[in-house]
Amino acid sequence: MYPLLEKINGPEDLKRLSEKELEQLCSEVRNYMVECCAVNPGHLGASLGAVEIIVALHKVYDTPVDKLVFDVGHQAYAHKILTGRREAFRTMRCSGGISGFPSMAESPYDAFGAGHSSTSISAALGLAEAAKIKGTAEKVVAVIGDGALTGGLAWEGLNNGGSSKADLLIILNDNNISIDKGLGGLHNYLLKVTTSPAYNKVKHRVWNLLGEGRLRNWIQKKVVDTKSSLVRGSGGALFEALEVRYLGPVAGNDLDTMVSVLEKLRDLNGPRILHCITRKGKGYAPAENNPVAWHAPGRFNPETGERILSRYPAARYQDVFGAVLTELARMDGRVVGITPAMASGSGMTGFAEAFPDRFFDVGIEEEHAVTFSAGLAAGGLRPFCNIYSSFAQRAYDQIIHDVALQKLPVVLCFDRAGLVGEDGATHGGAFDLPAYRSIPGATIAAPKDERELKDLMYSALHCAQGPYIIRYPRGCGEGVPWQDEPFRDIPAGEGECIREGEEIAILTLGPFAGKAVEAALLCKEMHGFTPAVYNMRFLKPVDGRILGEVGRKFRKVITVEDGTVLGGLFSAVSEYFAPQDADITVEGIGIPDRFVPHASQAQQRASCGLDAEGIFGKIEEMIKK
Repeated sequence: MYPLLEKINGPEDLKRLSEKELEQLCSEVRNYMVECCAVNPGHLGASLGAVEIIVALHKVYDTPVDKLVFDVGHQAYAHKILTGRREAFRTMRCSGGISGFPSMAESPYDAFGAGHSSTSISAALGLAEAAKIKGTAEKVVAVIGDGALTGGLAWEGLNNGGSSKADLLIILNDNNISIDKGLGGLHNYLLKVTTSPAYNKVKHRVWNLLGEGRLRNWIQKKVVDTKSSLVRGSGGALFEALEVRYLGPVAGNDLDTMVSVLEKLRDLNGPRILHCITRKGKGYAPAENNPVAWHAPGRFNPETGERILSRYPAARYQDVFGAVLTELARMDGRVVGITPAMASGSGMTGFAEAFPDRFFDVGIEEEHAVTFSAGLAAGGLRPFCNIYSSFAQRAYDQIIHDVALQKLPVVLCFDRAGLVGEDGATHGGAFDLPAYRSIPGATIAAPKDERELKDLMYSALHCAQGPYIIRYPRGCGEGVPWQDEPFRDIPAGEGECIREGEEIAILTLGPFAGKAVEAALLCKEMHGFTPAVYNMRFLKPVDGRILGEVGRKFRKVITVEDGTVLGGLFSAVSEYFAPQDADITVEGIGIPDRFVPHASQAQQRASCGLDAEGIFGKIEEMIKK
């Protein structure tokens, strides 16, 4: 089925192939990606579009001596397949399998890990400078997607790279879309470059005169060398101003062109950027026709392209957020929504359609998203800024300096908090609870279910000053009614007793109250008593009334949270009881002091004890003490 691909165990095998065989290899790699991702879902569309770039790079460069840095890993599947991980690719994102992103620990061909965007230029610049200091001859290439180039870190790397004169090639993989539709000034700038009247006027006249054939192909290669000067006047000057030599645009899905251009560029020196135009989903019609849906399509029929849509047992938290935000916006004209390029992932597409003038997709710019939200709040609006928990780490300073210090009412909604499943440690929202708990004036809430998310959003809207952080997990809620339920105002710092009990108190934060009740009932069956269960709701301010009650009634306490045990609810409860010199033992269940590898979300939670069995196991440990 894959006669050429099955013979490729590393780039050295690829180098022996003829031009015609390389074209066939590209086709086989695409078909193999489609076959594997149909049953083991991943980020498909971007990798389909980057096949020729990756094949050409491994044809021209001597990896792993030469270094390739990908930004982000969504486009690197062909790289994994061609560097000795062909069979392992079938296990990608599964427990015990390879990562869905480049990983230095996984392969010497992965020169730098990348799960988040905009890191490649800075990392590659560091590798290039290290090679120069050591006096070695390896080449360094950064492959950055057009969406990642909207991130500020990429431009910091470009600015430093231009002034450094480092031997660095940057390949801009421009597919006109990242996850959602491209937005913003940079997107329009790149579109201007690729539609340069000067360049295209010449191109179309010459191409029409030549027709099809060898002469046209030969001239196309020669024209590559002159494109840069034709385009600079309409856009390439932006990179040239940073002292990064601009070349392109070139057809990134034309393998012959890519090999020819890279052979010319390999022996050049200094910082340079090659602008490649590719098509997201290239070679697989369903992905080409709907690149947003096929960024990460889930399971599908590879023959027909029919997606096997998951049937969710309950509403997803992201969809609850989007629906509630839309409802709040209808109630209050001050409500606005902000996302850094995650409109579909955060459930905001419906809000964007209903209130286009009050919806802001700022691109992959988390820091800007927060400070922009602060500005909106200073102007009298009520911004809801939705960022994935792991991505929000980039905006830590802005949350402190621009929101908290100025006491501005910004609602920060951290989607994908806690363990996120197959995306693994790069995307896990493990660190938000301890990170933001130390910020003066911050409110930090974690709903136990969909209804509580709805009520906390309503309560946050009426909070006079911020930041008001609501963090909730990836995936489905608990299946409780929420859509037709009236809004309830929940005072900040107010938890609730879910179940009265004895001997042991279980304090939960987030969607674990139900699991704690299951464990308590199992304890009743096995040991004859039922531990009490409390839903704390808030990490900050923590409910002193509940902790006081717990201190009076119990000597043994278990905390349950889907954040790091260090610094979160466990720490807050321990700190509360420590000055009282109370004879109380506190044990914590949560994410341990290590990075949790990719697996299903259920497998990850079980490995950390964040399920009914894990909580019951901790109860039994406490009984024995």
